[in-house]
Amino acid sequence: MIKELNYKQLKSWCRESFIKNLENVIPDDNIIGQKKAIEALEFGIKIKHKSYNIYVSGISGSGRTTFSEKYVKKYAINEETPDDILYVYNFENPKCPKILKLKAGLGKEFKREMEDLIHILSIEIPKTFNSKEYEEEKDKIIKEYEIKRDKIIKQITDLAKERNFSIKNSNTGIYFMPVIDGITISEEEYDDLPDEKREEINKKSEELQEDATKTMKSIKQLDKDIKKEVENIEYNRSLFTVGYYMDSLQLKYRDNKEVSNYLSMIKEDIIENIDSFIDEGLEEEEPVQFMIPILNKKDEDDIFDKYKVNLIVDNSDLNGAPVIVNYNPSYTNLVGEIEFENELGNFTTDYMKIKGGILHKANGGYLILHVEDVLKNSYSLETIIRVLKTGEVHIEPLKEYQIGGISVTSIKPEPLDINLKIILIGSSYYYDLLTDYEEDFLKYFKIHSIFDYEMENNEENIQSIIRFIKNFSIKEKTLDFDKTAIKALIEYSTRLSGRQDKLTTKFNSITEILIEANVWAKTDNAKIISEKYIKQAIDKKIDFINIYEKKLEEMILKNDIMIKTEGFSIGEINGLAVLDFGSYSFGKPTKITATTYVGKAGIVNIEKEAEMSGNIHDKGIQVIIGYLGQKYANEFPLSLSCRVCFEQNYNGIDGDSASSTELYAIISSLSDIAINQSIAVTGSVNQKGEIQPIGGATEKIEGFFDICYKRGLTGEQGVIIPLQNVKDLCLKDSVIEAVKERKFHIYPITNIDEGLEILTGIKAGKKGKNNKFTQNTIHFKAMKKLQYFYKKGNEE
Repeated sequence: MIKELNYKQLKSWCRESFIKNLENVIPDDNIIGQKKAIEALEFGIKIKHKSYNIYVSGISGSGRTTFSEKYVKKYAINEETPDDILYVYNFENPKCPKILKLKAGLGKEFKREMEDLIHILSIEIPKTFNSKEYEEEKDKIIKEYEIKRDKIIKQITDLAKERNFSIKNSNTGIYFMPVIDGITISEEEYDDLPDEKREEINKKSEELQEDATKTMKSIKQLDKDIKKEVENIEYNRSLFTVGYYMDSLQLKYRDNKEVSNYLSMIKEDIIENIDSFIDEGLEEEEPVQFMIPILNKKDEDDIFDKYKVNLIVDNSDLNGAPVIVNYNPSYTNLVGEIEFENELGNFTTDYMKIKGGILHKANGGYLILHVEDVLKNSYSLETIIRVLKTGEVHIEPLKEYQIGGISVTSIKPEPLDINLKIILIGSSYYYDLLTDYEEDFLKYFKIHSIFDYEMENNEENIQSIIRFIKNFSIKEKTLDFDKTAIKALIEYSTRLSGRQDKLTTKFNSITEILIEANVWAKTDNAKIISEKYIKQAIDKKIDFINIYEKKLEEMILKNDIMIKTEGFSIGEINGLAVLDFGSYSFGKPTKITATTYVGKAGIVNIEKEAEMSGNIHDKGIQVIIGYLGQKYANEFPLSLSCRVCFEQNYNGIDGDSASSTELYAIISSLSDIAINQSIAVTGSVNQKGEIQPIGGATEKIEGFFDICYKRGLTGEQGVIIPLQNVKDLCLKDSVIEAVKERKFHIYPITNIDEGLEILTGIKAGKKGKNNKFTQNTIHFKAMKKLQYFYKKGNEE
């Protein structure tokens, strides 16, 4: 007796007992059905080692990113908040800006303190050096100097008078002019003097000149002393003024060695460049600066630029360790960049133009990236691996980064010591790709957390889904969902999983239905979301995008694509295929034909000959040859010519899910027994004639059903499927209703003989002890035909 499925076997029916007391449900947004993935992620977070970064894989929409971020934050909140990161001027090597680290929140404070310090010093230092007290102290020293200088000059003047000379001062020294009879003579008068008189004058002049040399040395030494004394006054006043305003800052940061050293260098540099603060003579230069633009390129504040602080990471608002999720991990976004300024055609930069990257911001915490985003950006993966390997982040432009063919690199910032955990999120495909082609990948990503695409269909998981729905409803402020809506959603989850004993973990798809059902309900002015609106959301989602399915259906109904759903034909059968368009897949029937005739060509796969067949489909043909050989060719060689074709197929074919269908068509052609065209077939076959499970059983059944339904159900139509695929069925209500009313039939089978009997209504036949099949059975007639082919072939 031919067995067919009861309508209750066609999908997973959610028990109403699982859905109770909805008003008492406690909302929950925890991840569902991912116990192993959670354990792996948690283990990876706990291991504080640079090699134990994490790769999270699974299907898109399963909540990998949202959950990873949420779960990591749970741990990060209890971890230490990392330091703020600043770049400052390097007084020892200006081309290599230094890094300073301050406790979270102090970076912003220190930056403000430095701005205030420079501002107040720019006011107070000029005040100090323009004060009456300073001028008096300075004047006193200068006057004392002038008295000493005048005294020395008077001594040499008096000595000159005694020897009848007058003195003439100039910038180059002291000159002695001879005096005769109380009158200073000129050079012409000197030349007219007798030789004896000139010789006397010269002798006295030489003696005076020796004394003058000693006097000039005394004056020069006096100049040095006065200059040094004035400088000491300036230094002491500078030291006092700068120290007065900096001592509290140095005291505050005395425990931070790097910051303390930096403040000491600031202090020394300000004292050494005190004139920059006094800003003398600026007014006289301004007209020239405005006339010549290049001289005016720096404003008054620029002389103080080297005292500024560049805060690149501010963790003042952070509680715990940082968790950064980024969707554009380009090279510059990862490591930061150095900006440049065009000044009259010259590209310049300084440490204040350093910008931190996401690696700086995530330092001390966690960085979550999508591996697909990483691979789309050149050098990003290489950079991540290098940072994990070296433990440092270098902010530097790529070698290829040039402007006008000239490299713009002019500073080399000190690298940052890095300590973070990177979490990559992607598919298993990318994981395999990286392990194969990036030799260091497994060295630094030792934890693999795999998000499953399905979970057990049990009460525990159903209750978790209900809590998820409740949480979503509250969070998104939707209408409430009643029991019928919950039941429909659970059954939809089963359909998405593709198995009656499983539920999907692709909660993004569930969320979409929740959102859309809420809109349909509100459009209908409903007060609650019921099963009606869930099913409307599901149907409309498909209806909006199933244009290709409708086009194919229309072509079949108009017989442009020739598919029979009634009658009998020899060597002709309806196979079933699934077309996948990414976000949507559907089943469609395909006519498969087989012709057999005398010859020795064997089974010829027309698709293969036309180079439209994939390897798996070609393998299926070889399996069919094996079946025919072991079934019929035990006493004579298998000798035939056979051609098998997927009619009106122009896109190629692969897979072996139609191998049983092709075999039915071949046996029909050999036995001259017609196949019922009301029944479509799917299933793989092995060499022993056993039917093997295939994918897409639900879509295939619905594809054939829709054509039959549009043409009018006769009560004879149906589909043959492998028995193992019964647990995968999640059929829509219209198919279930038709089966319930016995207008459509679904036959689960385990072997070819069962299928032959359903398709033909004739016994398949069994071999007796004489190695012969029962007369008038399908196999008996097929073997007779093959014997005929063999004899005919030998006659030729």
